Amino acid sequence: MKKKFFMSLLCICALITSLLLTGCGSGDGGDAKDDNTLVYGSQDYTAINPALYEHGEINTLLFAGLTAHDKDNKVVPALAESWDFDQETLTYTFKLREGLTFHDGEPLTSDDVKFTLEAILDEDNQSEIISNYTDIDKINCPDDLTVKIKLKQVNVAFPDYMSIGILPQHLLEGENLATCDFNQNPVGAGPYRIKKWDRAQSITMEKFDDYYGGEPNIQTVIFKIVPDTDAKAMQLKSGDIDMAQITAKTAKDIEETGDYRIYKMDTADYRAIAYNFNSPLFKEYPELTNALSYAIDRDAIIKSVLLGEGQAAYSPIQKGDYNNENIEKFDYDPEKCRQLLEDDGWKKNREGFYEKDGTELKFVISAMSDDQVRVDMAKMCANQLQKIGVNASAEAKPSLDWAGQDCCIIGWGSPFDADDHTYKVFTTDAGDNYTGYSNKKIDRLLADARHTEDDAKRSSLYKEFQEELTKAMPYTFLAYVDADYAVKKNITGITSDTVLGHHGVGVFWNIADWKIEG
Repeated sequence: MKKKFFMSLLCICALITSLLLTGCGSGDGGDAKDDNTLVYGSQDYTAINPALYEHGEINTLLFAGLTAHDKDNKVVPALAESWDFDQETLTYTFKLREGLTFHDGEPLTSDDVKFTLEAILDEDNQSEIISNYTDIDKINCPDDLTVKIKLKQVNVAFPDYMSIGILPQHLLEGENLATCDFNQNPVGAGPYRIKKWDRAQSITMEKFDDYYGGEPNIQTVIFKIVPDTDAKAMQLKSGDIDMAQITAKTAKDIEETGDYRIYKMDTADYRAIAYNFNSPLFKEYPELTNALSYAIDRDAIIKSVLLGEGQAAYSPIQKGDYNNENIEKFDYDPEKCRQLLEDDGWKKNREGFYEKDGTELKFVISAMSDDQVRVDMAKMCANQLQKIGVNASAEAKPSLDWAGQDCCIIGWGSPFDADDHTYKVFTTDAGDNYTGYSNKKIDRLLADARHTEDDAKRSSLYKEFQEELTKAMPYTFLAYVDADYAVKKNITGITSDTVLGHHGVGVFWNIADWKIEG
């Protein structure tokens, strides 16, 4: 009886949260929804700027780059109709399409491309993606439709990185890019443009008729802010939203309504325990990470947390062309973990926890409180570590303290070039290396792989990179996480076989082609 009451109370709380966060009975915080409007249950946004902030599905709708990725994640022309590379001068020449405009009707020219790249490279702007562009030497614009980008050395992934959304120079020149109003009133050249942004409620976008790829079919797309997992499920059931990324635990319940198709999509998105090598414990004993990796039962985590919708992770690029299947995978072996610790001088104290030189093997695994999957993973990992004598605990926090925490459940992974989410994550002091991990051989291997055109040589370098990681693990890799999207059955155009990126981003790659039938 108590259990039934508690479950009912949870459902009521979820409904109240849903209503408070997003309003009720409409897709746009009170405006009536027409038949050609798609309402997506989205994370919250405080700022939108592709040159500064990498994460966020909404960039795909509002912005366009010189290149783009197709359903197979191959690089294709976008704002640029063509490009070539002069090996002798290390210069890319991009030819823009004629007649390009931003959402405000102003022309989009080569000067805007130059402005965007220089904004990313300006260290004062603290761009999350600066490491992708540090090989740029000079940028010249001989005319409005031509951009010449000279590199310091070959960067094979450069065409991939030119998919970055182009910013309007006429609105941003002279502004502080990190603090200006543009980040709350973004203007791009993507298939949709901002119509209204109700903070913490919804972002309403209408189709951009002059989009280079052709006029989109769906008139209006609303990103309704529903950050809570339970609230998303409630709003899908009530019909307040048409589409949302959901967890495996709620997918079956939503599918049983009969109104939604569940797209179970493969991703290159992995989860791992990321150790802070500037914290007292892991700074003093960095070798712990290898031993601890044997203490984690990945299959149990996938079964319990992901309900089987994922794969055991052992490498940051195992979903790509250069995966090394022959490396040490740190399969679950708690006895080996104990043996490695004891061989290294760790002994159990009276409480049954390992200690060495007066230091107890004790740490906290942090996880973002709005991501239930990460919270559940943190708890399971802590429990598994406790069983072998590690005094580990888990905590859910609204934000992570990268400098002060012991470790956390992190997520990375890209379906694009192998350089993406490796160089900037594992290279010493790179833009997304939040853990203080430093390995000179890793630095060299990733730099050489980035700057090598010979595919066989790149493959060899990336395989060696993965082998080298296993000698001094930066993370304990846990699982690749499948992405479940619940979508109203009358919405068509989604490519279910596209491999998605971090946070399941990429499903909207062809939003301009989607339709709402009948």
